[in-house]
Amino acid sequence: MMRERFEHDLVSLQQDLMELCDKSIDSLELAFNAFLKKDIDIALHVIDTDLMINRLEEMINDRVILLIAKQQPVATDLRRLIVVIKTAADMERIGDYAVNIAKETIRIGKEPFVTSIEPIEEMFHKTASMLRQIVEAYIEENTVKAKEIAQLDDEVDALYGNTIGNLMKLNVSNEHVAQVTNLSFICRHIERAADHATNIAEHLFYLVKGKHYELNN
Repeated sequence: MMRERFEHDLVSLQQDLMELCDKSIDSLELAFNAFLKKDIDIALHVIDTDLMINRLEEMINDRVILLIAKQQPVATDLRRLIVVIKTAADMERIGDYAVNIAKETIRIGKEPFVTSIEPIEEMFHKTASMLRQIVEAYIEENTVKAKEIAQLDDEVDALYGNTIGNLMKLNVSNEHVAQVTNLSFICRHIERAADHATNIAEHLFYLVKGKHYELNN
């Protein structure tokens, strides 16, 4: 009966984690959409809903601690619970990056973009795809897919380097210097979000293989 109860609690915990994943990635996508449309209302909504993501992560952590204290899980189960905590922390950070993008969007306001934002869009779409795919890989416990996703981080890093380089080369007036900084920060937040997809891939390897692997040095 105790084992059945533990299995039930574990399934419920995984469902909470998937909810956190969905909310965090949705928030990131919403923030970037606000950026594209220069929609301050959407940006403010992203900031307002971040508290929900934070509380969900805290609830997951509390549930894991309670399960460890009450059930004293064996090594495999303990590893799974540790991975839940680590993955929740990564996803909470995704929500933070969404807030950061929203804040930069508000700072830009309705001002026209000083350069093409297509490279930033490309970087974002690769990152969002990585995040959606790594959640699928996590559900399936598919390490092959996880490794492929982690390798995509190199593409995001290359786009980030090129985009930042081009932003720094822009010959803009003093009144537009601030926006170049805003765009640079948005690029950085997107690049960091992709790093967290790689983190989750590494957590999955630890879960399945029982060893730590660095998938993207």
